[in-house]
Amino acid sequence: MKGRRWSAEEKLAIVLEGIKGTKPVAAICREHQIAQTQYYQWRDRFLEGGKRALTNGIPATEEALRREIEKLERLIGKQAVAIELLKETDELVGKR
Repeated sequence: MKGRRWSAEEKLAIVLEGIKGTKPVAAICREHQIAQTQYYQWRDRFLEGGKRALTNGIPATEEALRREIEKLERLIGKQAVAIELLKETDELVGKR
C-alpha cells in the first residue's frame, strides 16, 4: 500500500464513493489498496475544505475571531472619540 501517489481527482473519487455509502469503506479501501486511516484522512480534509468554502474561504473559528476584532476596533474608536471630547471639555473648563 505504500509508494503510490494519488491525484486530487483520484482521491476525490474515492472519498465520494465512501460518502455515497453504496459500499462499505473497508471494501472501497481494499479495492483501491489504501489503508482505512488514509481514506478517513482524505475524507476529513475534503470535508474541512467544503466547510471553508461555505464560509467564504475563512474557517469558522477565524470568522468568529474576525468579527470579534471588528467589534473591539469599533469600541476602541468610540473610546478615542470619548477621550477627545473629555480633553475638549477639560480645556473649555480650564479657560473659565
